[in-house]
Amino acid sequence: MALLENVLFVFFAGLVTALATGLGAIPFFLVDDVSDRWNVALWGLASGIMVSASVFGLVFEGLSAADSPLEIVPGLAAGVVLVVVAHEVIEGYEVHPNRYEEADFRKLLLILGVLTVHSFPEGVAVGVSFADLGFDAVAGATLGLFGFVVPLLAVFMTIAISIHNVPEGVAISIPLRTLGVSEWKMAWWAVFSSLPQPIGAVIAYLFVRVAREFLPVGFGFAAGAMIYLVVTEFIPEALDIGAGLPGGGRRELVAGVAVGVLAMLPLLFV
Repeated sequence: MALLENVLFVFFAGLVTALATGLGAIPFFLVDDVSDRWNVALWGLASGIMVSASVFGLVFEGLSAADSPLEIVPGLAAGVVLVVVAHEVIEGYEVHPNRYEEADFRKLLLILGVLTVHSFPEGVAVGVSFADLGFDAVAGATLGLFGFVVPLLAVFMTIAISIHNVPEGVAISIPLRTLGVSEWKMAWWAVFSSLPQPIGAVIAYLFVRVAREFLPVGFGFAAGAMIYLVVTEFIPEALDIGAGLPGGGRRELVAGVAVGVLAMLPLLFV
């Protein structure tokens, strides 16, 4: 019974991160467009948050759970492989937000399948961070929440993924705006794009909970996937958007990254 309650709690945390993607549509309730300057800064913020959360949280946690630093290396490599495979799948069937509106049920299932591959690393990061959910033995690094003993790492990771999902929501909403899609529908399709995250969170949580000897590998896996995702997707996306800005948008990107890193510094003391 306790395991089921924990699984539901982890699923809820993953759902929170998915719902956060819908926040990316909020600017379009207020203005017709989001400037490239702010868009680049948001991607920078997401990049800084994800890299620092991965290093300060997942990597350090993996090292503390390992007998040797080499134990997290296979996980790091596997996380990179996951993102590479996700790239191949997505390139094989390009999913654009404007296809959401045009899709029939069969296409929606296909799109959801592709998005599952794309969103899985984020879900894994959330699920792995909840590995010690309910364990009083780590009381120095926990928080009482809704009757659960929640690792502070999990709280930070859930917040980090949620913030990271906001610029993704903006990126999804922009082409839908050009199609004349309503603001509420933009928010829905943004959330839809991240719905696989709670599923990935539950799978990762169950894996590290049942096979705790693989915990360092699990932390490494989540960290490797997230860091590689930032380097190969977030930063190139930011620089592409900022190409027309003075300095190619690098100042906005660096500023966003710096704020993101500063926001995650408390993880060093968890």
